[in-house]
This record gives sequence, structure tokens and C-alpha cells, in this order.
Amino acid sequence: MERQAAEYLTVALPKGKLFAPSAALLAEAGLSTEGLEETSRKLVITNEADKVKFIIAKTADVPTYVEYGAADIGIIGKDVLAEAEQDVYELLDLGFGRCHLMMAVLRHQKRPHLSDYVHTRVATKFPRLAEEFFTRQGMQMEYIKLNGSIELGPIVGLSESIVDIVETGTTLRENDLEEIASIMPVTARLIANRVSFRLKFDRIYPLVEAMRTILEKGYKNL
Repeated sequence: MERQAAEYLTVALPKGKLFAPSAALLAEAGLSTEGLEETSRKLVITNEADKVKFIIAKTADVPTYVEYGAADIGIIGKDVLAEAEQDVYELLDLGFGRCHLMMAVLRHQKRPHLSDYVHTRVATKFPRLAEEFFTRQGMQMEYIKLNGSIELGPIVGLSESIVDIVETGTTLRENDLEEIASIMPVTARLIANRVSFRLKFDRIYPLVEAMRTILEKGYKNL
């Protein structure tokens, strides 16, 4: 079984907005993506001819699959990667999925200074990153972990602010929220399991270099 697994390159891809550009880039880099569809009922999609397996996973699970070796490589947003803080190699900044992590509050409850929010509650999917940010500001805060619509926190009185990912800002505006602090930029990253990177170097390294070359040329399908 182990010998059979060693023959394959296993790739973990996240469901959602990163899936399509990730699949397109891998295909452009020469990896066979035949039959690879986000909506597939198959949890693992295998291309026997090229010895490639794809795991289509929930976004937050991708670093876990890679860290523990269930996948050799994966593609994931820097926000999820930094929050998870898992032991993987970060091989390449892929440049797509561009957004940023920020702090926002209800517009009509905005305070003059960031420090005016000290000791208030923050709703977020990213409590570790949020705490790091506020600690750098010398601020102690109370963190409330949410997994759904973070914008609801201030609206229903659960929190005074949110820390979340924003791309266009449309959802913030529609819910009368205003960004007051930018925390970190976010793009998709290619990651690898540390052991796999050594044992399957002959497969992984050429793929990384092919992807790097494509990105440097300004690939348009991302």
C-alpha cells in the first residue's frame, strides 16, 4: 500500500473561489486535471496515466492534509495557512485569490482611534491572527470565534468589531460596516509536506518551477 501511495503525487485543492484558478494553473504547468471538478461527488479524483490524485477539501482542512502527508502538496490562502500555523513548506506565492485581512466596525459606531476599542469584543474566523495584530498594538481584546457570517457580530450586538477577509468591500458596505485597519495581504500559496518534498522532489520541484515560469509570464486564466 505504501509503495502504491509513493507512486502518486497527491494534491489537495480547496473548495470555493481558489479551486478554478488552482486547477487551471496546475493544468497549464503540465499536471493532468482530466475529470477534476469541484462539484464531483468523488472525494478523491485519480488520473492513473499520470499517477496523480486530487483531494477536494474544505478550505480549512487543506493544510492538515498536507502536514500529515495525506496530500503531498496543496493550494491554500495565506490567511488560512497563517491561522493554522501548521508544519508545511510554503513553496510559492501564486498571486491569485488576492484580498486582505482587516478590522471593521459598524459605521455609526466608529470611534476616533484604534486604541479606543481596547477591551472590546472581536468576532472572527482568525482568532490567532487577530490576537497577534492587537498585541502588536498593545491592545487586550476578547475574541469570539465564528465560522459563518462574521458581519453579523456587530449587527446583533455580539461584538464591537470583526476581523475578516475582504476582497471588494461590497459585503461590508451592504451591512453598514467600515474597514478601520488593514492587517495583512492575502494570496493563494502552494504548500508541500516536508517529507514528500524530499521523497518526491523529482516530481514536485519541476512542477513548482513550471508554475513559477507561468506566473512570471503573467498567466491570464487566474
